[in-house]
Amino acid sequence: MNYKQACFKRKIETVALFPLIVFGKILGRLFPLKKQNSYFLFFPSADIGGSPKVNADILFLLKNKNPLVIFSKKPTNNGFKELYDSAECTIIDLHQLIDNKLFHFINVIYRGIISSWINASTNPIVFGGECMYFYKVIPHIKDGIKKIELSHLNTWLDYNQAFVGFIDLRITSTPKLKRYMEKQYRENKIPLEFLERIVYIDNWVDILEIQKNHSDSLNVLFVGRGSPQKRVHIISNIAERVMRLGHSITFTFVGDVTNIVSDYVSKNATIFEFVTEKEKLYSIYDKADLLILTSSFEGLPIVIMDMMARGKVVISTAVDGIPDYISHGISGLLIDEINNEEAIEQRAIDLILEMDKDRRLLQEIGVNAKKIAKEKFNRSLFEEKYKKIFSI
Repeated sequence: MNYKQACFKRKIETVALFPLIVFGKILGRLFPLKKQNSYFLFFPSADIGGSPKVNADILFLLKNKNPLVIFSKKPTNNGFKELYDSAECTIIDLHQLIDNKLFHFINVIYRGIISSWINASTNPIVFGGECMYFYKVIPHIKDGIKKIELSHLNTWLDYNQAFVGFIDLRITSTPKLKRYMEKQYRENKIPLEFLERIVYIDNWVDILEIQKNHSDSLNVLFVGRGSPQKRVHIISNIAERVMRLGHSITFTFVGDVTNIVSDYVSKNATIFEFVTEKEKLYSIYDKADLLILTSSFEGLPIVIMDMMARGKVVISTAVDGIPDYISHGISGLLIDEINNEEAIEQRAIDLILEMDKDRRLLQEIGVNAKKIAKEKFNRSLFEEKYKKIFSI
């Protein structure tokens, strides 16, 4: 779909839904917000994950500013709920009302209600953190109100190009995604004056001292959801094949993967299904030597940043933004094959065995990874840029 087609589709939808939007705006005026809000943040949910963690980091910059957070999607685990609750913000969780296709008219009415609240506010700023509902609401917000989008993946770019004209600032978390957007603008004939609205800001993690794994065994770690994107079945195959070779190499999994890994891996690897305590999670990171990811697509996962910041070695498929931060054999290990799963498995096994054999190289790559993390994943720079964006 090109830009003109996407805009035409959006306009048709707007006309078709106009009566419900107007009804929602009337309700919004009849039932205004009890508190005055200047910051409206649209997030999908408080699930555990890299994107929700970044959303929370941004939210915490607005402490004492009475930000309003709107959740729109049914949570899978709500593991970061306490984190969001501690941010001294107002939270409206609408997922039970608007994340239901059988009652889609309620979803539409709330677009009118929420846009009415925003339009009635004094100098509001609207922010969308990988939230589809953000795009549904912004066409109904008055011109002159600042609207900011944050993206980590290119998954939605075909859809959200229809809203480019409404968005004042498009933030990407990797330079690769920024380049991808710029290419899309040129290919789809999106007005090039909108290019200046795209910026990229690296996320941040704590830069910690390198923790040596005191075990003689090489420990390989996977952290992530059991979603198709992560291709956990490949990592399960890698783990089983390596463990069956008889090497003293151990595997640890963190995430909802129990029903995905093989019975052999389930019995012989360490699996933490759900870790919410930061100290426990960081302890797991510290005991690992390698992080392995075989994703089909990624932005830049926070776990990669966390492991590089600890001087650990990352083995990953060379997808999307990852090669901008990892140079093969220098600051990490990349698997160039993306689609052939057997080739990915074999390459990952070869790299794991190489690191087990050459611990000096393992340490050298880890030191280089930490240097990159110090340079790129700077908290002060992250906070400075976002404070400027939010005028705080």
